[in-house]
Amino acid sequence: MEKFFENIATKILQRIEPELAHDIALKSLKSGLYFRQNYFSSTRLQTTLAGLELSNPIGLAAGFDKNAEVIGPLSKFGFGFIEVGAVTPLPQKGNPKPRIFRIKEENAILNHLGFNNQGMKKINRRLKTRNKKNLVGLNLGANKNSDNKLKDFSTVLAYCGDNIDFATINLSSPNTKNLRDLQKDLPLNFILKDVNRTNLSLKNPIPIFLKISPELKEKELEGIVDIGLRNNISGIIATNTSTNFDNISKKYS
Repeated sequence: MEKFFENIATKILQRIEPELAHDIALKSLKSGLYFRQNYFSSTRLQTTLAGLELSNPIGLAAGFDKNAEVIGPLSKFGFGFIEVGAVTPLPQKGNPKPRIFRIKEENAILNHLGFNNQGMKKINRRLKTRNKKNLVGLNLGANKNSDNKLKDFSTVLAYCGDNIDFATINLSSPNTKNLRDLQKDLPLNFILKDVNRTNLSLKNPIPIFLKISPELKEKELEGIVDIGLRNNISGIIATNTSTNFDNISKKYS
């Protein structure tokens, strides 16, 4: 019976404007209106990544729970970790709507959200009260109209770092103008050094990851890896959203 109602709910959501469907899903999780999940668990799935003990290697990436509103309900679905955000120092609305498009022919979704979030102060209040048994990371972003994008990442980490288990420096979202330019040698080196200094000032320093663009050339990748190694980052997340639409349908809905 649960599967029957789940299928009906899914079909209804798929007929609703994509961002509204996303908002409804979040509200349903917040209110407890979702089917309890009896997920499979086994010690064989346990793994360690950058010193983090994961119950399994499958996690929820940043983008679904941007404002850390449903960490508790999401933890019941069996994820090995949950990443919230991206979070910027100041609240921002993101790009104009519509900004999420279904590509039905490809069973895919295209988004141009642009780091819409409620800002680090409001989000950190939720991170403070979360169940610390759940492994939670924070995606660090920069404000679109920031006077100093290079410092925004460490600003968010300094404010929220004591309430998270890992952080991801997001320099690769294609939906914030000129953000990907920060992957170049000089700005990248500055950001990683700045974030490292901030991380060491936390009560308990945490693993730091770097999320990169899929459009980088081999020489650019080599440069990023070299700078990452010199700045002792814990790992590279490959990759963020592509801007190459050659392999998808042009019919959005």
